[in-house]
Amino acid sequence: MKTDKSILFLGKEQDAHCDKALDFCLRNFTNVTAFLGKWGDRLSEEAKDWEGDYIISYLSRWVVPEALLKRARVAAFNFHPGSPDYPGIGCINFALYEESQEYGVTCHHMEPKVDTGRIIAVKRFPIFPGDCVRSLLARTHDIQLVLFYEVLGILISGNDLPVSDEKWSRPPFTRKEFNELGKITITMDDQEVSRRVRATSYGIYQPVVEIAGYTFVLKSDTEE
Repeated sequence: MKTDKSILFLGKEQDAHCDKALDFCLRNFTNVTAFLGKWGDRLSEEAKDWEGDYIISYLSRWVVPEALLKRARVAAFNFHPGSPDYPGIGCINFALYEESQEYGVTCHHMEPKVDTGRIIAVKRFPIFPGDCVRSLLARTHDIQLVLFYEVLGILISGNDLPVSDEKWSRPPFTRKEFNELGKITITMDDQEVSRRVRATSYGIYQPVVEIAGYTFVLKSDTEE
């Protein structure tokens, strides 16, 4: 028997992990409204007019407006692909740059300012010396889906969302900070360059070198 709760599911278009999370909701809840999108898409007016029990943001490309958050009668929560030490944008990149030994995924209540709401649950795991952005991102998405099943399983069983003792350890990283991380200058030593290359090389996205007012894209084999 499905759980008699209404859910607004906001997720990422054409993403295998997001598709699994949405399928889980459809199989276990009676009333699921879903909107999937990519970066740059506008949140539809239909989504903004929704009203029900839970809003679930899973790899969503939208910052949920405060007015819509208030339409969730029970809770509005997000699955963040980073631990409470890495809120905001570029969380994996900063963890690699700081050579952290540990990473994680976080489920938290949503507030108008991203990655600041009360934390529901955290799942942590190690970062290995051979990790790059690609490998750590893949493992993060796998473990985030496990956390999703665990948290939604609590709701299906009829229990309230848990309350974690964990707190966000810093303000969210900004787009400006993320962009700066991807810049390399001739004044940086070899260690600094290596850390930035490891932290920001991902497919077509590569760090840039700034010399005498010119910008060059750095080609790296870090992902290999």
